[in-house]
Amino acid sequence: MGDLLIDIVDWMSALPPIWAYGIILGVAWLENVVPPIPGDMVVVFGGYMAGLGLLNAPLVVLLASVGGTLGFMSMYMLGHRVGTGLLEPGRYRWLPKKRIARVQEKLRQRGFVLVAANRFLSGLRSVISLTVGMAHMRVSLTWLWSGVSSVLWCTLLTVSGVIVGENWEVVSGWLQAWGSVILGLIMIVVLVQVFRAWRARKPPGAA
Repeated sequence: MGDLLIDIVDWMSALPPIWAYGIILGVAWLENVVPPIPGDMVVVFGGYMAGLGLLNAPLVVLLASVGGTLGFMSMYMLGHRVGTGLLEPGRYRWLPKKRIARVQEKLRQRGFVLVAANRFLSGLRSVISLTVGMAHMRVSLTWLWSGVSSVLWCTLLTVSGVIVGENWEVVSGWLQAWGSVILGLIMIVVLVQVFRAWRARKPPGAA
């Protein structure tokens, strides 16, 4: 990922501003569809360029937010189509369709918290967008909350790039640390859920 980021940054540095804006928009969309793409760091670099007066910071935030939201909704629509196919009668009989339906219903009720937090959950954005698409959550609210999440996250990244200046690459370490914290929390939640399920199935009186 490091070499790819360097190539993108070098390319952005040598291009006119309008093309740099286009890269920010395109990469912000693409990172949701192809997760290894270093979209966050491209936005940080856009903030650095804004700090130098080469780009406009609000426009960097806007384009990165639009790209991120469009990318999220692209995966949402894919999940929407896949989910419909998975639950069709007579297909994929090995799937626990009743359980899947119950999970989807819970997502429809509470899943917008995940949508609103998706940009802050590094490595899970595509999974979240596919999952909420499979749950057929309301399109309008999904657009709204994914947009809000993108604006908040991209503002944070852009401001970080402006503040740290030529040391913009240090933000990569911050993002990796944040990702590790999120991964650790998710593992704890999963382990707690597994333990609860094991306790619930444990015969009464068993040691």
